[in-house]
Amino acid sequence: MTASALPPGLLLAYYGDDFTGSTDAMEAMTMAGIETVLFLTPPTPALAARFPTARCVGIAGSSRGRDPAWMRRELPAAFSSLAALNPPVLHYKVCSTFDSSPTTGSIGCATELGVQHARQNWSPSIVGVPRLKRYQAFGNLFAAVKGVAHRIDRHPTMSRHPVTPMAEADLRLHLGKQTTRRIELIDMVALADGSAAAQLNDLRGDDVPTVFIDVLNDETLVEAGRLVWEQRGEGVFSASSSGLPYALTAYWRAQGWVAKDVALPRAAPVRSIAAVSGSCSPVTAGQIAWARDNGFTVERMALDQALKESSYAEEIARLVALAVGVLDAGGSPLIFSAEGPNDSAVVNFDEIATKAGLSRSDAARKVGQALAAVMQGIVDQRPLKRVVIAGGDSSGEVMSMLDIDALTVAAELTPGAPLCRAWSSHPVREGLELVLKGGQIGLEDFFGLARDGIVMP
Repeated sequence: MTASALPPGLLLAYYGDDFTGSTDAMEAMTMAGIETVLFLTPPTPALAARFPTARCVGIAGSSRGRDPAWMRRELPAAFSSLAALNPPVLHYKVCSTFDSSPTTGSIGCATELGVQHARQNWSPSIVGVPRLKRYQAFGNLFAAVKGVAHRIDRHPTMSRHPVTPMAEADLRLHLGKQTTRRIELIDMVALADGSAAAQLNDLRGDDVPTVFIDVLNDETLVEAGRLVWEQRGEGVFSASSSGLPYALTAYWRAQGWVAKDVALPRAAPVRSIAAVSGSCSPVTAGQIAWARDNGFTVERMALDQALKESSYAEEIARLVALAVGVLDAGGSPLIFSAEGPNDSAVVNFDEIATKAGLSRSDAARKVGQALAAVMQGIVDQRPLKRVVIAGGDSSGEVMSMLDIDALTVAAELTPGAPLCRAWSSHPVREGLELVLKGGQIGLEDFFGLARDGIVMP
């Protein structure tokens, strides 16, 4: 490795629009040997002082499920706190499926707020992540399922997402429905023939346009990272997936500025885990089915009971008692709210919410809160070494109730969902191992892997 040409101090600061995505970005930087810490709220000076050598910091948020009014209230302070650290790259981390809408998780709104902190006259956006089987070609986004890549508007899950279905694969058109700001593209041809920097010079402007950058493979990933890093100026803002940290670290590796191979520890086995899932994806449904067939005790949360004030506490107590009994017997409980997009709990969710006197969005949030209450009850009664939360919104709700201050990557588990270590002033939570899994992440045996760890060949 050659002498580092990276500047001293902080290299990247980011706000994650959900908790699972936030740990994904943390993993990308940690795998390059860059010490990274993810805070659950803007850190106090005393908390930040616990991580004096961190070169990447993040704040895990919940904006993916929020409306623009919430974003305008909450994001400016978060962006300001990160910008005050003077990072070369200020990153608003979004999901690699880019699912969002003008009314929910608006990436356009977040960008309008974020570019106010940019000191450069362009705002890159990298969405493709080859490691996660996400690809962008000529501005269109693709995601693979079981080895088959689908255009995102024809993806079996994301085209039918219950809150933010993706009806457009061209990310320029999709983002254009969320903002009036100028949107441009540097495509993979420009990256390959070396004309990207010259094209960018023609696109820059005082209006700070969003410039999507294609990423299709490892070669375009390196070139995308090169473009962002070499054209960052005094500081650039980017609304991107974890494709941004993967691209930056790929370029830094190619330059010899960071180690090419940083071997993370492999997750070790534990006797039992407790898991909750609020994910509606078919990927998670397959993982729940695998767990049911392979020794886990799988129990459905009764949504009609959990959403009603009169029966909420009783349903939480039922599930906690069941989980504690399973753990005492040496087993691993998995509590879930739905099993795939065709589950009756998903298909009839509006009706269930209406009967509970709740709007769809309020009911969805309450499901996450109920799963959080279950997990809190479990770990309060039976301190565990490792827990798993599936679903981005669910992860945010659970983490907000566990008295955890920060996370760092503890070990490798599966791409996009590392094993994390909790930092907390709460003695029972300190050192707790957590896995936060997005709906599309992991193979069929994911819950088994989270319990049994990675077995060396």
